Amino acid sequence: MSFDLPASDRPVLFCLHALGASRAEFSTLDARLGDMFETIAIDLPGFGDAPASLGTSVEEMVRHVAGIVAGRAAPRWMLLGHSMGGKIATILAARALAGEPGLFGLAGVVLLAGSPPSPEPMDEERREDMLSWVQGGQHLDEAAARRFIDANVGSPLSERDDALMRADLRRADPRAWAAWLERGSREDWSATVGTLPLPALILAGGADGDLGPDGQRRTNGTVYPGAELEVLDGAGHLLPLERPDEVADAIRRFWNERAGVGPAVPADFAAVIASERVSARTRSILAYRYLACPSGEGASVLSGAQMKTLRALAARVVPQDEPQIDLAERVAAQLAKGAGDGWRLATLPPDLEAYRAGLDALAGLETSSETEQDARLRAVADGSFAPPWGTLKAEQMTGWFEDARTDLVRQWLAHPATMARIGFDGFANGGDGARKQGFDLLGAGEREAWEPAMEAAR
Repeated sequence: MSFDLPASDRPVLFCLHALGASRAEFSTLDARLGDMFETIAIDLPGFGDAPASLGTSVEEMVRHVAGIVAGRAAPRWMLLGHSMGGKIATILAARALAGEPGLFGLAGVVLLAGSPPSPEPMDEERREDMLSWVQGGQHLDEAAARRFIDANVGSPLSERDDALMRADLRRADPRAWAAWLERGSREDWSATVGTLPLPALILAGGADGDLGPDGQRRTNGTVYPGAELEVLDGAGHLLPLERPDEVADAIRRFWNERAGVGPAVPADFAAVIASERVSARTRSILAYRYLACPSGEGASVLSGAQMKTLRALAARVVPQDEPQIDLAERVAAQLAKGAGDGWRLATLPPDLEAYRAGLDALAGLETSSETEQDARLRAVADGSFAPPWGTLKAEQMTGWFEDARTDLVRQWLAHPATMARIGFDGFANGGDGARKQGFDLLGAGEREAWEPAMEAAR
């Protein structure tokens, strides 16, 4: 059973349509996801009700969407890009992670047969044929609209959706149509975007052509190394119209299992992070910390048994209410990257080796009662624990446990949801301008006019 949440409590799903379509292509998807997301489907310039005068270049389309996202000021949101909209979504996602003002809160990206940031693979004869449909500035006629739809579906659309798509194609601005085919789809943004460690879901139609499963693996698969790729067998290119139920189910799973894991930042606190009072570099750091860790990132350095022990350890060191930050996964990711606080006790081996040995010494912690766990960890802390042979000595276990506690608490404190909970907004001290605003009120219990009434102050 699902329950409708107030719009203010739901994450926002910004939906960007395909070439020739409009926001209307997401109407069925919106009905399927409305209890979980506030869906905001956006007409890109030259399509639907958005005039081409807003700008039909890739850069102008990205700025158009960024303005809508910033205006909504959602504390947690995702981008969904279909075909042409996929390129726009990926470039905007890169800007959000780079700390662009107004774009804090991105949790993940969904691509439906998405165009990549690199030049879109497209048969040149087909490109020229599609350009001929708007030669001389004419709109697509009924025959061209029919050809486009038939070439992009695995099976016929419903009568309603077929009529909707034909109407959108017929009213598409010829200048926007030509701009995408001649320039936008050919532009290479891959160096600017790089790789994005975002939770990402890539859906591809098994009967799609250039942007089908193989094309997605070669292009978007390299941009989102942690992405899940799902293939909808028999589907073509128009996935939101062809398979809305399967698309909606996949997005639900993706949110519940990947992108939506962990606590949300309150809206008032998120607004401070998104504001000009915070530097882009700081906002970028907080944006990365806000992301759910890619599932299994620590599996490359810690075994499954070691991860279970680390999770049990984290639960005792930093007890959390639901939804929880996966502190064990974040520490494991830290170890995988070779990151740390820059020092270690001389009696301990390097961090990763010490963690493996320490966790092996505590094997089975997760199967003990909380009382037994606490007794065992107190013995580790005071040096009375007798570790198994081949792991660490008692005094080494004490030193390692001190480091592990520090790592776990540091990962908890670093999360922006924790900062909101404890009422820390000291990072909002100046932004990127020449004049750093700083704080004027420094007394106990005093609060600046721009500061939110955060959880700790309530």
